Amino acid sequence: MADSGVSIEDFYAVMPMHAYMFAPTREMWPAASVNARVPAMAVPSGKTIPASVWLDRNRPVEQVTWTPGLPLIIHDRLVADGGWIDRPEVRCLNLYRPPILELGDATKSQPWRDHVTRVFGEDAGHIISWLAHRVQRPQEKINHALVLGGAMGIGKDTLLAAIRDAVGPWNFKEITPTGVMGRFNGYLKSVILRINEARDLGEFDRFKFFDHSKNFLAAPPETLLIDEKHLREYSIPNCTGVIITTNHKADGIYLPADDRRHYVAWSDLKKEHFPDDYWKGLYKWYANGGARHVAAYLADLDLSEFNAKSPPEKTAAFWAIVDASQAPEDGELADVLDKMKNPAATTLVRIRNAATGDFSEWVADRKNRRAIPHRLERCGYVPVRNPDSPSDGLWKINDTRQVVYARDDLPERERLREARQLAGPASSSV
Repeated sequence: MADSGVSIEDFYAVMPMHAYMFAPTREMWPAASVNARVPAMAVPSGKTIPASVWLDRNRPVEQVTWTPGLPLIIHDRLVADGGWIDRPEVRCLNLYRPPILELGDATKSQPWRDHVTRVFGEDAGHIISWLAHRVQRPQEKINHALVLGGAMGIGKDTLLAAIRDAVGPWNFKEITPTGVMGRFNGYLKSVILRINEARDLGEFDRFKFFDHSKNFLAAPPETLLIDEKHLREYSIPNCTGVIITTNHKADGIYLPADDRRHYVAWSDLKKEHFPDDYWKGLYKWYANGGARHVAAYLADLDLSEFNAKSPPEKTAAFWAIVDASQAPEDGELADVLDKMKNPAATTLVRIRNAATGDFSEWVADRKNRRAIPHRLERCGYVPVRNPDSPSDGLWKINDTRQVVYARDDLPERERLREARQLAGPASSSV
């Protein structure tokens, strides 16, 4: 046995990566590191072989995943094409680690419940049920995110501090909106994913963040492909629960009126509404067992009335963000399309030619080009890709490559027909 409590039983050989997982932390080790910490292993011939070779022969796994509710080693099953398949005599290694917090007394959780109610008022019930679902059913997907908004210093972080241990600190991940839009997405291996300080994303990046986050806010997709540095990609069930916190209503996240993926709770409190000793007392209570009492309360809460799959209520705060997301250009664009009699298909050039005044200059300004498709989508128009131009999908109209937009209430085949008619015969030669 190696020193410092590291032994051969702590490792599994992950064959697709030819690396070795250290089970206590679920971290991958290279062969050289395993052999440096674990002595060579004896074999029946009387000789010894490196520990890594012994693991390859005796403790191999054919796949890794991350899935709450299943054991460390999942026997006779593999993840393939978004689902489980049966495969005798294979093993899948589960990177999920359950929480280890010892539950306290649910009847002693009142200080935390009072805090949630104090900050978020009538939204407290939904927030608490959402969090209880994460504690009780981490393997199930909630098909909407929580948006917790309000001024700095009112206790949004304090509310969530008791939840980390309840789900396991390693299952509570935090990231910024910028990080979400990066390449690596190991943060999706989470029971709760907190996206912190959603603000100042810029006009285009607010749309981009909204579009990107749709991939994991709800299921389908049933599985997500995890891309982590120095590791091969692998699939996990899509069960992360997302909490977005923000101090900004007007310049925070973008939400369209038909959104079905966000429950918005907003607090009008200010930090001045709390006495100086409020936070000291609450955190002292956490440290003296309060966090365990909260975990016990959430673990026992009746969730029979909580539907994790149905669209959430559209609160007054939701509509405030929707209204804040609408710029004057939206109405002006709708007016221009009305002036054009809402054609079945159109182009940015035609819209610019029909526009007048300041809006004509706005459409012509190249720095606004990336926002225009989103504004057209709000007005009911979507881009139609040219199948005869697979490299860029553009249509050639009057010797100029352009995007054609068609009404989204038309069937896809009719949108394509209208785009071809607008572009004319030259479109097939792009």
